[in-house]
Amino acid sequence: MNILHSKDYLVFIIYFLIVACYGWWVYHRKKTAEASSKDYFLAEGSLTWWAIGASLIASNISAEQFIGMSGSGFKMGLAIATYEWMAAATLIIVALFFIPVYLRNKIYTMPQFLQQRYNGTVAMIMAVFWLLLYVVVNLTSILYLGALAVSSISGINFTVCMLALGLFAIIITLGGMKVIGYTDVIQVFFLILGGLATTYLALNLVSDHFGADGPLAGLGLLQEKASGHFHMIFKQDNPNYIDLPGLSVLIGGMWIVNLNYWGCNQYITQRALGADLKTARAGILFAAFLKLLMPVIVVLPGIAAFVLYQEGNFQEAMLQNGELNPDRAYPVLLNLLPPGLKGLAFAALTAAVVASLAGKANSISTIFTLDIYKKRIAPDADEKKLVSIGRITVVIAIILAIFISPFLGIDKKGGFQYIQEYTGFVSPGIFAMFILGFFWKKATSNAALFATIGGFLLSVFFKFLPGFADLSALIPSGWAIANEAGVAEIPFIDRMAIVFVICMVAMYIISTIEHARGVRPNGLSVEPKEFKPDPAFAVGALLVTGLLVALYTLFW
Repeated sequence: MNILHSKDYLVFIIYFLIVACYGWWVYHRKKTAEASSKDYFLAEGSLTWWAIGASLIASNISAEQFIGMSGSGFKMGLAIATYEWMAAATLIIVALFFIPVYLRNKIYTMPQFLQQRYNGTVAMIMAVFWLLLYVVVNLTSILYLGALAVSSISGINFTVCMLALGLFAIIITLGGMKVIGYTDVIQVFFLILGGLATTYLALNLVSDHFGADGPLAGLGLLQEKASGHFHMIFKQDNPNYIDLPGLSVLIGGMWIVNLNYWGCNQYITQRALGADLKTARAGILFAAFLKLLMPVIVVLPGIAAFVLYQEGNFQEAMLQNGELNPDRAYPVLLNLLPPGLKGLAFAALTAAVVASLAGKANSISTIFTLDIYKKRIAPDADEKKLVSIGRITVVIAIILAIFISPFLGIDKKGGFQYIQEYTGFVSPGIFAMFILGFFWKKATSNAALFATIGGFLLSVFFKFLPGFADLSALIPSGWAIANEAGVAEIPFIDRMAIVFVICMVAMYIISTIEHARGVRPNGLSVEPKEFKPDPAFAVGALLVTGLLVALYTLFW
């Protein structure tokens, strides 16, 4: 059993007190007699650019990145960093083209966008869907994986860890988006500092093993001893091609994954929807820069663990039920940290989990309160009542996640794969519905319904297509690849791109036919001049783009 040293507990308690006291101060600093629902759910006008950027990253990075992406780094190498680096490019697009539309049309929730752009039926269907997705998939997987990771590092009982994480998240979330946004700055500080400490240790372990000196020497040794782990674009003969199919990560379905996540996702966009355009854009750009750093924290340790494992280290520690489990790479490294630093890394992991839980819980609360309770249950509810319902929803959501997460098989699938698999069935249709809703005024509500329901059914169809059709003839063209069982299937990312294109075409045809019959949908107000960035943002965006080009060129 792994046990934390007294120094580790001291570091962790300091972290907890800093977050709790700062959150308490933020909550009471501008507290009024009657809380505003927009202030509670959106922190309207009170989040600075650095708070928005930090909160975006804190909500995004959690146990599935620390554990899952480090495991993927062990298994396939730097290529898994494409989820992080392509997100940086995606954030720039969201800041330029999505946020201006949201802010100009005073859109605060995703179901509100759908009601305003299409109709109440589409909005209510998606509100219920998002609630189920956030509670059953996102909240549960983060809570379960977080508790599993914290338990494996600290030796504390798994159930106790789950309850403690849930309670910590509730305490932060009850203060509203303002408290979440500003405490996320501290969470990200601990997340990055603790993560860098683990990376530093991992690189030093590699350099020490080979008789070199320092982390830079360790990084060079990684590239020398595991050169195959430093390719971003896989060829078709790579065993991991089915997970990251070649150029699709640059010009294919990876864009659907990222644009849907960062641009059409309540608990992400919510951070920027309470700010003005300049502040929102600056915050999102800050998040893009932080995204460039994340692979150093969550991928490099996994590659270092792979090199050391190949050299005969961690042979027993990397096994689970007698089989190699790459997801054990990060916990194994954390347990090698000296007292004090281990507490810092422990705090970083806890910060990532709690911040993500708080972000998801707040978005669940926002959608239920503003899009279901306010519209369908109690239209006349006052501001105080809405805030009260929002807080009750937070508590219920966390309790539900605690009870159901052990029964979903999350540990068997792996958290990262669990989330991607279930959200990937609906992402192409949702993104098609949003992108045409933004920029094509003829898109109709029936077309949107097709994208929502038809996109899901098409995703299911392509998922199970190899079960009743032989796709091996498509292997030479790259459209299919043999999986571990030898069955030809379409890679997940390519499948998403195919479904997205079909949904776009179908929405165009349906909308054109309905437009010819006299249907006139509600187009959004779009002002092209708002898409023009200010000089500071333009310089920052070019810098991010240049760094991405350099990284992909260097590690192609």
